[in-house]
Amino acid sequence: MRTDTIKVTLKAIFIGGTMLVPGVSGGTMAMLLGIYDRLISAVSSFHKDIKGNIFFLWMFLLGGLAGMFLFSRPILYLIETFPRPALFFFLGAVAGGVPMMIRHSCVQKITLRICIYVVLGAVIVYLISILPPGLFSAGDGGSLSRFFWLAVAGVLAAVALVLPGISVSYMLLMLGLYDMTVKAITQLDIGRLLPLALGLGGGILLSTRMLEQAMNRHPQPTYLLILGFILASAVEIFPGAPQSTAEWLICLLTLLSGFCSVYALSKLE
Repeated sequence: MRTDTIKVTLKAIFIGGTMLVPGVSGGTMAMLLGIYDRLISAVSSFHKDIKGNIFFLWMFLLGGLAGMFLFSRPILYLIETFPRPALFFFLGAVAGGVPMMIRHSCVQKITLRICIYVVLGAVIVYLISILPPGLFSAGDGGSLSRFFWLAVAGVLAAVALVLPGISVSYMLLMLGLYDMTVKAITQLDIGRLLPLALGLGGGILLSTRMLEQAMNRHPQPTYLLILGFILASAVEIFPGAPQSTAEWLICLLTLLSGFCSVYALSKLE
């Protein structure tokens, strides 16, 4: 139990520390570190082991908050000051989690079917990314209509929150609700936050249960689709090619460091 707690806490600290990095979602890092399916199960099947799931989620929450408090600001400083080396570290981190995902998907050899699943996942994320902000008008209309659309928006935001590689903030932008949500939070506008929160809570329960069933019944397609999500989202991280020989060497070193860090953490299963 003690060893398991340490593993969960270490992974949560890493996830919390990287959550504010542009293009890196908590779900992505949780998947790459091999803790994602346990998180999904703890939420969707909470009633099956209430005591154990409360302890697991509590330790994950504490670790995530500690990571955000300790490392988010230094990481963002490094990204602003040394953007290419820092972001190459996260590209390496994405690569470091791929072996674990391939292991979970039980891929024995590369086939056309395997490639189609990965490409399909990448295409889904790409199509979402090119949708113009404000495409939908959730929240327009009378009070009842607005309540309904805000709840629906909460469900969609929950799906983006649960699935790795899909940005919650962009989903809110696409729905035309990002500015409104930020303003509602700062002003504690319960009339707008309540339907969003209800939709978000319901969406998390629904999407985690569906995802858990998909992982249990169809593990290979599910993991390969998520791998496509993550690889497509990694495009946002790429800062461009280094501009000098020295920068190439530094970026290759940080790339390798990111790979080794996540690969080592993902082996703690």
